[in-house]
This record gives sequence, C-alpha cells and structure tokens, in this order.
Amino acid sequence: MALRRPGLRRAAGPLLFAAVPLGFLAVFFLWPVAAIVRLGVVEGGLAAVWSEAGTWGLVGFTLGQAAAATVVAVLAGLPVAFLLARVRLPGAALVRAAVLVPFVLPTVVVGLAFRSLMPDGGVLAIVLANAFFNVAVVARTVGGLWAHLDRRAEDAARALGATRLRAFTSVTLPALTPAIGSAAAVVFLFCATSFGVVLLLGGARYRTLETEIYLRTVELLDLSGAAALSLLQFLAVVAVLVAGAIARRRREGAQELRGRAEVARRPERGEWVAVALAYGVLAALAVPVVALVVRSFSGGFAGYAALNTTGYRGSLQVTGVEAAVNSLRAATDATLLAMVLGVLASVALVLLGRSGLRPGFVEGVDTALMLPLGVSAVTVGFGYLITLDALPGDLRTSPVLVPLAQALVVTPLVVRTLLPVLRSVDDRLRQAAAALGAGPWRVWREVDIPLAGRSLVASAAFGYVVALGEFGATSFLARPDAATLPVVIGRLVARPGELNNQMAYAACTLLMLVTVVVAIAVERLRVPGVGEF
Repeated sequence: MALRRPGLRRAAGPLLFAAVPLGFLAVFFLWPVAAIVRLGVVEGGLAAVWSEAGTWGLVGFTLGQAAAATVVAVLAGLPVAFLLARVRLPGAALVRAAVLVPFVLPTVVVGLAFRSLMPDGGVLAIVLANAFFNVAVVARTVGGLWAHLDRRAEDAARALGATRLRAFTSVTLPALTPAIGSAAAVVFLFCATSFGVVLLLGGARYRTLETEIYLRTVELLDLSGAAALSLLQFLAVVAVLVAGAIARRRREGAQELRGRAEVARRPERGEWVAVALAYGVLAALAVPVVALVVRSFSGGFAGYAALNTTGYRGSLQVTGVEAAVNSLRAATDATLLAMVLGVLASVALVLLGRSGLRPGFVEGVDTALMLPLGVSAVTVGFGYLITLDALPGDLRTSPVLVPLAQALVVTPLVVRTLLPVLRSVDDRLRQAAAALGAGPWRVWREVDIPLAGRSLVASAAFGYVVALGEFGATSFLARPDAATLPVVIGRLVARPGELNNQMAYAACTLLMLVTVVVAIAVERLRVPGVGEF
C-alpha cells in the first residue's frame, strides 16, 4: 500500500495539487503515446517495420551517433565542470551563462550554425552539433556535485605521496562517477531524440529514428510504420530514463557534501592545464555562434530586410516578422500554462514528501512528470495528430495546439528548476512561522514564495526561451499560415534561392540573441548551487 495510514489525511491536499498536472499529462501525453502503441502493434505496423532491414540500420545510426556525441560531450564537459566547481577566478557567472547558452539555443539555430562551418554536413557535423548542445548538461550536472565534494580526501592522498593525477583517478573520479553516469544518460537521451540538427545536417543521406518518423508521417503518410518506429524509440527512452534515475539516486545520497566556498580555490600547478582545457572548450563553443552571425551578414543586411517579406518568390505563407510574432505569442501561452502546472507539481511533490507517503510513490510521481522531457517531441506531435480529433472542436486544427505541445516540454524544466529550491528551504523557518500562528497558506506565502521567487522567475525565463525555439512538435502542428520562426527557418532552408538562405541565417541570429539575453538573466536569477539547470 503506497500510503501509510497516519499520512492519509496529510496526503489528500497534495494529491489534489498533483491531480492537475497529472491530468494534463494523461490527456496530452499518455493518451497520444498509447494511441501510437495501439497503431504500431494492433494494426500490424510493428511487425512490418521491424522486419525491414533498413530499420535496424536506422537504429544503429541513431544509437551510434548518440553514443559518439555523448563521449565528446562528457570529455569536453569535465574540464568545464572543474572550472565551475573548483576554481575561484573572476567572471565565474559569465562562464556559467556561456555554458548554458548552447543548451537552450533552438535546434535549427545550431543546425544552421554548423552548416555554415561544414556546408556538406555529414556524421561528424551531426556528432559535434549534438555534443555542442549537451556540454552544459555534463558541466552543470557533474560540477554541481564536484563543487560540494569534501576536498580533504584528495588532499590526504596528495600528502601520502600520490601524484595529482593519481589522487584524481583514485579519489575524486570514483566519487564523481554517479554524476557522470547520470549526465551521460541524459545526454545520450537528448542526442538519440535529436531532430532539427539531424534534419538540417544529415539531409537525405543520414537519418535517425526521429527524422524517419517525421518522413513517414509527413511525406509518405505511413502512419502505422511511423507509430512502430515511435514505439521502438519510446522503449529505448524508458530504458535510458531508468538508468539515469538510478545514477541520479546514487549521486544524491553517496557523498558527504560541503559548501562550495570551502572547495573552490585558485588553481595550482597542473590544475592550470584543466583550466586551459576548459577555456579551450568555451572558445570552441563560441566558434559556431560567431560563424552564424558572420554568415547572416554575407549579403549585407539583405537577409534582415527580407524578414518583412515572404521570402524568395513567396516561399512562405507568412512574413518573417509575422512568424516571430507567432513564436512570441505561442511561447507566452506555453510558459504561462507550464508555470501553473510546474508550480502545482513542485508544491505537490514537496508536500507529498512530508505527508507520510512512501518515498517510492513520491519518486514515481516525480518520474512520471519528467517523461515528456525524455520522449521525442516529434513522437508527441505525431500522437496529437492521431488522437486529438476526438476532443470537442478537433484540436488538431486549433491554434492552441502548439502552446499545449510546448507546455508539455517546458513543464518538466520548470519542475526541475523550482523543486530543488523548495526542498532546500530550511523547515525550521516554516516551523517558526507556524509557532507564531501562521496557517499553512500564510507559511507558503511568507516563507516559501519569497525564498523561491528568484527561481520562479528564472524557471519562467528558461521555459520561455525553450518554448520559443521548440521545433520538433511544432513542425508537425503549426499551420502554414501560423508558422513559428523555427518552423519558418526550416522551410526557408529547404527551398531554393539565396535570399531564403539569408533570411534563415538572419532569423537564426535574432533567435540566438534572445536566447543569450535570457540565459544571462537565468544565471543571475537562479539560486547558486541549487537546481539542475
């Protein structure tokens, strides 16, 4: 039985809070995914697709490029994690913001940035672009633990005669292994479900399960085949999520942690090599961004001026400016919805943790809320197309569908940003307020909300920029006359005409500038050392 009897009454309120985000999840995630499973299994698509020789080639390439990108991201992220965690140097906040920028850049922006460096695309471009996205995941996940590891064990090993490298490999690295495993699982998941990068850099030569699902749905109208591939991808995602959850649990409870101020110091001797490597990685991350900006001015300001048109010979049904307005409107609606759902979910999880429920039940609710973050956005968008006609008004043709899909992606990010902050609030403050006569609601208003306010704003800004650049589900769902800017960029790249290319690069540069500003704001607002993003 999940509930302990003394906690039944205390759990009733939190469960009501959780009912709203879980209900949203059931309708706009579980139902579409269940429909994909039914279409893939019941209608025979599963057996047909899995028997095709090309399917396993797709699986092999999907997993292979994801594994390669994960290795590159981990190797590049570890020196940056050291810089963030153990080095006391000026400009640390700027470094953290610089690391975050690639993670929140829209996929089409990164795809075009690497295309400007590697016009022919190919496997190497795909691997490097996916690694570019995910260096931040490794740096912040590993650095978050590294910043709190007690440094005295490593110093003791050095005092006993171990070299700096030996002390690291025998003391520090084993302690970091759970965090590295957790980060690697998340990076692998993101790379295996990468869509925009593979679509722009792989072309017709290199396809993953993600792009094949899109091709079969949009161009071949093979819905049962696309459903079978979605099911295969979903099973792989669940396996990676389980592995990541196990690694995260080990990371959370394995070490005696200390405050960051006690472990950060000026580098010594060989540590400067790691610092130099970290700044080298940061410089490498800046190269595609600079290349994108330079490419956007290859025709002067023609690309920027053309954003007020529909492109070369009317390639689009909306102008670039109208697409930008559509993006802003959809991202605003998605962020507002995601904030409501994310705050309710975070509050519910905090209260459930104190209510007497078994920890496994609370972890199960938390994991359920994270599922949309790991499942392909293309799969979710495809699921909407085959299910939501059953709801009143046929949502498949409604403009609200894009914000709903984007909110599904943003809500887990809000929870992961806000929940650790709420859990870190000193319970003695709540007890003191209650002892002075404050009721539960006033305790939340006077204690939790002020302490979590900065993270609340940071999570909203973070969610907004992610929604603004969402491409996978939106490419399925946005109508041509209401396309968002990332969708317009994808369409411009696929159509002939130099003006279209110039427009695409100009639009990417503007999206990137917005992302940089928001990333800096998020870094200034976040609570140091708390949260996963």
